[in-house]
Amino acid sequence: MTYAGTRRIIDVDSHVIELDDFLWNVATPGERDRLPGMADQKVLPVAPKGLDRARELFAKRQADPATMAKFEASLTQVHRNGWSRLGAFDPGERSHALDLFGFELQWVLPTFAFHQVAHTQDLSLLALGARVLNRAMGAFCAEDDRLFAIGYLPFSVGPAEAASIMDEGLAAGCYTFMVDTSEPDPAAPSFTHPDFDPVWGRFDAADVPFVVHVAVNGHYEAVPRSFRNNRRAEAQTAGDAPGSPLDFVTINNSAEIFLTAMIFDDVFGRHPKLRCVSMEHGGFWLPSWLKAIDFAAGALVRGADAGVLPSDIARERIRVSPFAGEPVGWIIDNVGPELLVFASDFPHPEGTSDPIGKFEASMTDCDAATLQAFYRGNMAALMGLGA
Repeated sequence: MTYAGTRRIIDVDSHVIELDDFLWNVATPGERDRLPGMADQKVLPVAPKGLDRARELFAKRQADPATMAKFEASLTQVHRNGWSRLGAFDPGERSHALDLFGFELQWVLPTFAFHQVAHTQDLSLLALGARVLNRAMGAFCAEDDRLFAIGYLPFSVGPAEAASIMDEGLAAGCYTFMVDTSEPDPAAPSFTHPDFDPVWGRFDAADVPFVVHVAVNGHYEAVPRSFRNNRRAEAQTAGDAPGSPLDFVTINNSAEIFLTAMIFDDVFGRHPKLRCVSMEHGGFWLPSWLKAIDFAAGALVRGADAGVLPSDIARERIRVSPFAGEPVGWIIDNVGPELLVFASDFPHPEGTSDPIGKFEASMTDCDAATLQAFYRGNMAALMGLGA
């Protein structure tokens, strides 16, 4: 019996926990000369001991069936560091992990390699890093049709360069791309500016949803730094997990602002098939946001089309993966069954040791059709998959 059991599941958010040679393996010698090392970035610190231990345990699993069986039995357990979880960095082993999960397909996003390339003021280096990262993600997922590679598309490099990066990434095997939710340069044009229509139009033409993810936010900080000066020790977290109640309550802010702008600046209107998935921003904010954008349209937008509410656009074009443990049933009661989708966040610890159990504990009043929509139907419709 797989972890999914009889459920048909599309896992919209999982990750590769890369070794430090992940980008090097696909980069040219000239690109290697320019790319920073994985340990050079400090946003998500890299532990050399963790890398060494990961390689050691991988070798043991490959050589010893008994060791492999122990890792299979603890597939969902988050007590191991990310590198040491089954399928964290090896494509063949990830396919085996997916067999054990029993998921129909799985979107795969980067972790350390994204931070390796994303935090530079040199736009030419940002573009180069994104190109190499997208190649590496495509290569990781190339041998298994169930694995969907999610690359990175930095709009800050400008529309022409972003369009070129996207074309190259699609050719390299990426299914779609994460985009920043904020332009860090206040003098630069918004990503909703018509100058970027050729890029948004590529998503429309490729007929794939784009991704907004909590880690990919253009260096947006929801909590002013002064709030950290509170004589309290900051929590030590792994991955993208919120480190405090303030971080958790505001984790959605970047996505909420960005998606509101995408609706009111008519980017969705100009591109009829454009759609997206929000990951790791939670789902608790959805009821009030849908009410807020409709109220804003009525109160502030002259000539608003009374027949098409902003919330209608959101329901048609946007899907959101909540955190395991959120009150998903309550959210569905308030927004309907069509917006939320399942995500394991594997191998990140935020996904918990039992995401299915955590979700279903808060969905006790949901009928079979609602559960089916959450696990598969909503994403299948967004991706254009059959029943």
